[in-house]
Amino acid sequence: MMMMMMECAARGRAKTPCAVGSGPPSRRCARCEAVVYCSLSHQISHWKDHKEECGRLEQQMRHSDVLNDFPFTYPIKASSQGFVRQGSLCSFLSSIALHHVGLWKPECHCGQSIPHHEYSRMYAEWNLTSSLCPCSEPREQISTHLTSWKDYYQWRCLPFHSPVALLLHWPLTLFHMVQLASTKKLSSEVRDKLHIHYLGPEKELMQLAVFGELRALFPNLQVHIDFIGPSIPQFRNGEKINIHSLLAVQMRLVHVDV
Repeated sequence: MMMMMMECAARGRAKTPCAVGSGPPSRRCARCEAVVYCSLSHQISHWKDHKEECGRLEQQMRHSDVLNDFPFTYPIKASSQGFVRQGSLCSFLSSIALHHVGLWKPECHCGQSIPHHEYSRMYAEWNLTSSLCPCSEPREQISTHLTSWKDYYQWRCLPFHSPVALLLHWPLTLFHMVQLASTKKLSSEVRDKLHIHYLGPEKELMQLAVFGELRALFPNLQVHIDFIGPSIPQFRNGEKINIHSLLAVQMRLVHVDV
């Protein structure tokens, strides 16, 4: 599981900055236990904002054992042979003629951050032969839960040396989370429409086409995704995108300020 260090919930909102060099915040809300603070003063100042969500977070934390099972990111390599010798992402993509082309362009900026204006672009080309990418409809619908990249590759009839796992970890993780939620009965049964709120997208905004794979993963559902975050350019706020002509995967971009 990917580990994430928590930061003071009042950071950037309190009148005084968080203490420098004091280490990770360790003062936790005694009720919900979901947020932490660097000091008592920051906890007190943040209560007016936190009190409205404290009860909801407390309810969610009761399911923390289930949430800990979520693979928030799939492993990058699809097999033991695929990417273990890649050295660096740049050299690996160059070795298979995918460096800075199509959907792969946002994957590597050779150490440079992605310019904010680039988020107004969207790439759609896999630049792979049809045998190496999920470019066509699956031969059969999913009959069992997918639990690994091996399951996915075999279902999609892809060879294990295909690099598509580098880009498909986003839609596959969403799919796995829905599978797990249904198994654990945390939500009502999904019937004909699935609505997802995707918070904080960045380079995904240039690779929205990969989320079209959700149509194959949920063949009987209409999938609607709201991408919400400050990285979405304001001029794209409210923009709607249909990945498939059948409107099976619909997206909406929502700009919010931090």
